[in-house]
Amino acid sequence: MGPMRSRDTAATELPEQEQQCLLETAAQSIETGLETGSPLQIVAAQYAPALQGHGASFVTLQVKGALRGCIGSLEASRPLIEDVAQNAFAAAFRDPRFQPLTGAEYGLLDIHISLLSPPEPMTFSDEQDLLTQLRPRVDGLILQAAGRRGTFLPSVWESLPETLSFLRQLKRKAGLPEDYWSEDLRVWRYTATSIPA
Repeated sequence: MGPMRSRDTAATELPEQEQQCLLETAAQSIETGLETGSPLQIVAAQYAPALQGHGASFVTLQVKGALRGCIGSLEASRPLIEDVAQNAFAAAFRDPRFQPLTGAEYGLLDIHISLLSPPEPMTFSDEQDLLTQLRPRVDGLILQAAGRRGTFLPSVWESLPETLSFLRQLKRKAGLPEDYWSEDLRVWRYTATSIPA
């Protein structure tokens, strides 16, 4: 994980007007994708200062309550407004689990944005120690081991409320056995602000 940049946008400080702008930008980027095959082109300087700072986001798409795409960034490497536009387009058209979004589905979309805090490395002696440190419904996790990596947003706790199940399923997502344990296993945690809340 890279160091936090001085201009990182703190999600918790984002005014409601800027949150609404992010939702509208995500929708516009998907609409542009349907029309042109490319994401909305962003000139960050044209947006509020809070959206120009570097930020990390995930965009989750749902149709009638069912997941339709989810793509994001774990580290803040570009202006937040650009990150949301790019991730919205990718969630709609480049999530390998789904076919590209169709025009008919666009009108049924629910768009959710998660703004991530900078990841913090966790220190633990064994799996049990790690499990006792986890904060259900608060922590998002990044797990890395054996050249593989996976993440779960804090919202995943809603379907996996038990810490052991959460960790095991995250290992599976990363392509590792559920009972995998090694000295090379690394875990970072982060929090997320959801838009809409």
